[in-house]
Amino acid sequence: MQPSDHADAFQAHRSLLLAIAYRMLGSAAEAEDVLQDAWLRWQRVEPGTVGSVRAWLSTAVTRLSLDRLKAARVRREAYDGPWLPEPLRTEERVDPDSISMAFLVLLERLTPLERAAYLLHEVFEYSHAEIAAILERQEAACRQLFHRAQARVREGRPRFAASRAEHEGLLRAFTEALMKGDLRGLEHTLARDATLWADAGGKVPGAARRPVHGAHAIALFFSGILRKFPPGPDQTFDVLDVNGWPALVGRRGGVANLVLSIETDGSRIIAVRNVVNPDKLRHV
Repeated sequence: MQPSDHADAFQAHRSLLLAIAYRMLGSAAEAEDVLQDAWLRWQRVEPGTVGSVRAWLSTAVTRLSLDRLKAARVRREAYDGPWLPEPLRTEERVDPDSISMAFLVLLERLTPLERAAYLLHEVFEYSHAEIAAILERQEAACRQLFHRAQARVREGRPRFAASRAEHEGLLRAFTEALMKGDLRGLEHTLARDATLWADAGGKVPGAARRPVHGAHAIALFFSGILRKFPPGPDQTFDVLDVNGWPALVGRRGGVANLVLSIETDGSRIIAVRNVVNPDKLRHV
């Protein structure tokens, strides 16, 4: 295999590899690092020694992601405030349910091996036998990993799934009430037991350092933030596709400074996830 063939083979599978790494890690930046490491390993492979390029590269990326995920969990325990996945701008062709912020948060409930087994089978349609080879486990053990993960994910999903139109309608109603300072209107868009998580990484003043529970408390929190830190003339807000669903993207001077995602049951917002950590907004 010539160097150019090596590069072409890797490039042909790049979108798949990036999709696996991002869902494994919840970070576009770390996913890119994993692909770089996988590329360096791939360059050292002897020509003619690989039966399936896709299988070899998927295995390398999954194992590298597992190593990083184990280390990341230690760092996240010391994270300043709630930790949320890194938002990613997406296009219409992406499967929204397999990349949504809510789904990535659910994956945090899983062990690294459960996460790998679940994603590879449920999202990327690898067989249990293929997953066993990737994870170096018995096929029966991989089936158990998958079924445990599947049960945990199902437990955390909303009972009623919202349509895209319902999702966007609630997001726009929330945004309109927020911009008007309409406390009652803001509260009306939220379920009584809604929860707000804000990921600032300790770098943004005024961000909630703990989850805020309840529609009234969330409405009061946002109203207070707008009074204390009113948007300047160079602040803009747009509804854009982020992680497969409409989200509110704020920019100051053209640079993203917040991504607010919601989770709904179709009639009310049940969760608000607001990423304002500047280190996590580069891919938006």
